[in-house]
Amino acid sequence: MKATIDAAGRLVIPKQLRDRLGLLPGEVEVVADGADLLVRPVADDTLDEQDGWLLVPGSGLGLSDDEVRELRDADQR
Repeated sequence: MKATIDAAGRLVIPKQLRDRLGLLPGEVEVVADGADLLVRPVADDTLDEQDGWLLVPGSGLGLSDDEVRELRDADQR
């Protein structure tokens, strides 16, 4: 998927990709990796407590059954 960098250096990530990755407006981390540029959402490191359990806040990004299987199978290799 192609994107455009404007004269001010802003990179516009296509909406379809933002929605797929659960990217929301706000701060991101940008890392140079050789000739690649990695853009990652800044993680919230707070934990919620509910009934004595520490909970990691949800990202709001849903996973399909196929994506869960893919992640599970990748851990088995």
